[in-house]
Amino acid sequence: MRVDVVTAAHAPHARYLAAAWASLRAQTHHAWRWLIQLDGTDERPLRSALEACGAAADRRVEIAAHRTAVGPANSRNLALARATAPLIQNLDADDELEPAALALLSAALTERPATGYAAGQARDLLPGGRLRPHRLPLRDGPLPRGILLEHWNTAAGRYRLPLHPAGVMWRRGLLECLGGWSAMHGMEDTATLIAASARTAGVLLPAPTLRYRKHPQQISGQNSKFAGGGGADSAYPAARPPPADSPRLAPAAHRGRDRGPRLKPAAPGARQGGQRARSCRAWGRARCGVGARLVTRWCGSVTEVGDA
Repeated sequence: MRVDVVTAAHAPHARYLAAAWASLRAQTHHAWRWLIQLDGTDERPLRSALEACGAAADRRVEIAAHRTAVGPANSRNLALARATAPLIQNLDADDELEPAALALLSAALTERPATGYAAGQARDLLPGGRLRPHRLPLRDGPLPRGILLEHWNTAAGRYRLPLHPAGVMWRRGLLECLGGWSAMHGMEDTATLIAASARTAGVLLPAPTLRYRKHPQQISGQNSKFAGGGGADSAYPAARPPPADSPRLAPAAHRGRDRGPRLKPAAPGARQGGQRARSCRAWGRARCGVGARLVTRWCGSVTEVGDA
C-alpha cells in the first residue's frame, strides 16, 4: 500500500535531513513519497541540505514552502493537503525510521481494516549514535478504542503516554477526520494520538520502527521528559493543577459572544444531525462567508468541513 511520508522542517534541523533521507532510502517498503514542508522565512539551509544529500533531485521527494513560521503542526497539515496515499507516516526532520518501519506499519494496517493507526517501538538515538531501547507499559497487539486516553488519565505520575507518538502511521481518512495534527505547541503528536484513540482502535507492534534523536534543540525535549518509550507530556508543569489564586473565568453572561451555534434541545429519541449541520452552516456563513459541508466517512463521524 502506498505511503506518503510527511516532514515539517525548519532551519535548525537542516543538519539532520541527510540522515532522515538515508533512513527513507533504506526502507524495505518502496511505495512511498516524501512530502517535505519548509517552515520559516529562511529556506536556504534546508534546501542546501536537501540538495547536498541528493533528496532534492529524487522524483519521490516533493518540497514546498510557505515562507513564514507556523510551527510543526501547521506545516505538517500543509503537507497533508498535498497527500494522496491512503497511509500517512510522520517523520520529524531530526528523527530516523528503522529500515522495516514502513513495511511493518503498512502491513499491520492492511491486515486490520478497522484499525486507524499503527505504532511500533521507539529507540532513543543518542548523540554518540548509540540506540537506547525502552520498555512500554502496553502489550503489543490491538489497542482498543480509548486505551491511550485511559492511560493518560490513570498512569502513575499522570499524563504519560504509553507509546511514542512521533512515529505513528495513520490512515489518511482518520487524520483528516481529526482535522490534521493538533496545534498544541510541543504536544502536536500527543494530542492528535489521544484524539485518534478516542475515536478508533489502533495497533502496537513489537518491533522498533522509530529512532528518536535526542539533542538540545528538540521541541519536545523543551516541554517534557519525552523519551523513546512515550515519556511525559503534560498540559501543566509536572501535572500539577492550577494554583488556587489563578484567574477564573468570568460569569457566562460576560464572556465573549463568539461561542458558536446554539442548538435547541431535541425531543426524546429525535435525531439532531440535521439541526446541527444547519446550525453550523449558518454560523459558518456568518463568521467567514462560507458554508460547511459535513461528510460522514470512514470513522463514522464528521471528517471534512468545506464549502457547501
